Amino acid sequence: MAQSNTSRPVKNVVLVHGAFADSSSWSKVIPLLQAKGLQVTPVAIPLTSFADDVAATRRAIAAQQGPVILVGHSYGGVVITEAGNDPQVVGLVYAAAFAPDAGQSITDISINFPKPAGLDMLVPQADGFLLLSPEGIEQDFAQDLTKEEKARLVTAQPQTAGSIFNAKPTSAAWREKPTWYIVATNDRMIAPEQEKSMAKQMNATTTVLSSSHVVMLSQPNKVAEVINEAVAS
Repeated sequence: MAQSNTSRPVKNVVLVHGAFADSSSWSKVIPLLQAKGLQVTPVAIPLTSFADDVAATRRAIAAQQGPVILVGHSYGGVVITEAGNDPQVVGLVYAAAFAPDAGQSITDISINFPKPAGLDMLVPQADGFLLLSPEGIEQDFAQDLTKEEKARLVTAQPQTAGSIFNAKPTSAAWREKPTWYIVATNDRMIAPEQEKSMAKQMNATTTVLSSSHVVMLSQPNKVAEVINEAVAS
């Protein structure tokens, strides 16, 4: 008789990037996880709509052989909250990420927290998409990276649909599955107070790091440690 997902060893990690970024966000973490013998799949979500992003993540999950740890950064947390309901997913890791409940949007859950400085650096496009200004990336998104790393993020930035900020998961996977959260205390895109509050609401195993919003690029070893902890659990 086949083993259930919860009793089989986890070998698969699926990584979901956030808004204003692409899958290269995970470039420093991937080799650290692969060195532990894990099958690592970064999802290139299109950032065209919440539905498109969830569908891309579900395809990546379906392609894995066996149980999956699902990891999300920033807006990617909203995506994994929905996509993580897949029975193949056995744990969730939120890295400086939004963690709404069912029927809640980023806008809804952020209303009672200080407005992060980076939100003033958004540049609306004519078609409803958004960009983060170069200054926003350098000062608020990735302020603790090198000049060269910041330049790469500016160059690689995709346009992000403004509609994602009002997207609402239909069911919150974190209510049913073990969850880990990485708080970035120098985050200027999500208020660190909000990150701590979301981690507490989920009863997540929480790690606090002195980092900008892009914690997986700023402190990849620590982020990999948390993901490995989730895998081992």
